[in-house]
Amino acid sequence: MASALWLADDSSSAGNTIVRTNAGPTTTVSPETAPEPTATLPTTTGTGTTTTARPRPKPRGTVIAWPAGRAGWTIVLDSVPATNGRAGALGEAQQAARLGLPQVGVIDSAQFSSLHPGYFVVFAGVYATEAAAQSHIIDAHRRGYRAPYPRRIVP
Repeated sequence: MASALWLADDSSSAGNTIVRTNAGPTTTVSPETAPEPTATLPTTTGTGTTTTARPRPKPRGTVIAWPAGRAGWTIVLDSVPATNGRAGALGEAQQAARLGLPQVGVIDSAQFSSLHPGYFVVFAGVYATEAAAQSHIIDAHRRGYRAPYPRRIVP
């Protein structure tokens, strides 16, 4: 690979200069993913302005807990019988999070009045309305989930 650089100066005393570089050995550098930056938000106080760091998003593969005491809607990815244990459901949730689904977690259905007891429910997302949950089902389909559905979660 060769490249050339053309430099020009419009003044009468400057001539045209061509700089030529010969191709040297090439090196392939594998791309690295930069860490997620932390944004700082200005905060105004009576004495001046300070900055506050915003927390970084959780890395892919991180499983969340359902927000304590909060009712809402979610997308059910799978329901695993509690007799099979929590470990299998947790593994499914971690895989869903690694695939890029947002706010993935596992809840014990016995702890929620809106669910049938006896299951560990793998969920994705915490939404205020059924319509909001429904609008994200296509994301689950695209990531290989065949039958995700919206479900109201009530503590």
